[in-house]
Amino acid sequence: MRALKWTLIIAGSLILIIAGYFTYTFVNFANNISQDDGENSKFPIDITKPKDPELIPPKWEGKQRVNILLLGGDSRGLKKNETPRSDSVMVASIDPITKKANLFSILRDTYVKIPGYGEDRINAAVALGGPNLAMKTVSDFLGIPIQYFVYTDFVGFTALIDAIGGIDFEVEKDMKYQDSADDHVYDIDLKKGMQHLNGKTALQYVRFRHDALSDFTRTERQRNFMQAVAKKLQSTSSIIKLPKILNAIDPYIETNLSVTDMVKLGALGFEAKVDGIVTSQLPPSELLVEKRVNGADMIGTNKEKLQMYVKNLFEGMTAEEALSGKFNSTSPSQSPKATSKATPKPTAKPTATAKPTAKPTAKPTATPSEEPADSPKPTSSAKPTASPSIMPSATPKTSPTTPNGSSNESNASNNKTDNNNSNDSKNNETKPKE
Repeated sequence: MRALKWTLIIAGSLILIIAGYFTYTFVNFANNISQDDGENSKFPIDITKPKDPELIPPKWEGKQRVNILLLGGDSRGLKKNETPRSDSVMVASIDPITKKANLFSILRDTYVKIPGYGEDRINAAVALGGPNLAMKTVSDFLGIPIQYFVYTDFVGFTALIDAIGGIDFEVEKDMKYQDSADDHVYDIDLKKGMQHLNGKTALQYVRFRHDALSDFTRTERQRNFMQAVAKKLQSTSSIIKLPKILNAIDPYIETNLSVTDMVKLGALGFEAKVDGIVTSQLPPSELLVEKRVNGADMIGTNKEKLQMYVKNLFEGMTAEEALSGKFNSTSPSQSPKATSKATPKPTAKPTATAKPTAKPTAKPTATPSEEPADSPKPTSSAKPTASPSIMPSATPKTSPTTPNGSSNESNASNNKTDNNNSNDSKNNETKPKE
């Protein structure tokens, strides 16, 4: 009995020591990456608390849906005190009640209104006013509150992947690109097939966009890969290595999350159903509108329909249902403006009168048609699917291979008239930095 007693005491002491170590590591990490006052910032971005009250993000109380803006920056080749544009813009959203998560990637050439700066590409917001302005811009664009941001760069991404031991992932095709910047450090050279991607090769995979669909397929790759990362982080091996992981990414992360917020979100993140994450490109291809601004190609959209699409996805609809116009008229998040043109279905049958032969005093409201008049229509001749990344109408006809091995072929170019002047202007456009 005495031996058992001492064994329990030793085991309990070890548990307390390990728990204390984990707690200390987490709190230290949280304090280091949370820089609300703007001091000791690791990046050339403005992370000070906003003076404009409109830029102060809403507080998350823990019971409503939480939305986090994920910003990936490219700090290469910047001058002193120059702020980079965000190379990738994503939104992670989790419902604390249902534990269901959504992951959106916003096309970086989307033309939006940036408060105080007019209209510009959405990835310019962080360069113009830091993450607070980026959160406000994305919030206004999608019609959802953005409570938090997390900012990192190439080095932070590779450090995270290496810290969790890499990712086993299916590379859907050969990927090769020569990048002369930084002495070819960021060249891309991947082979098709299942591979174990470390930090360097994982960065190559999520950055590659030199195919027919360019940024459209790249954002799809990023969403698929981030799902794999989230699944790996929930594994037992990653939980055991948590202190090592946090120490590895500590120097490369900025966020407005407090220690308390991180604890709540950390618990919620481990409970979230990773296999059930709904991912989508924003704007979806069916809602894309071509824009030409100062000789450059931009992406426009119907903001009202886009916001309804996002809300429908939050309600549990598939992408096809969210786009079809079959909006949920009983949803508390439903926009009244979006349903004003359609007559709602009666919620109950008219009550019968006491005498069967008596005529009812009023006729019930007629049932509306399956789709309202303002239902968004796909830009291509094919029916919209639930795929998160569908080629827009402006993309030339091609058949790139998608991560799941299927082939998407665009028919949109068949509907376009021959416009040599437009094509010439597009061909003369300077390619963006990889």
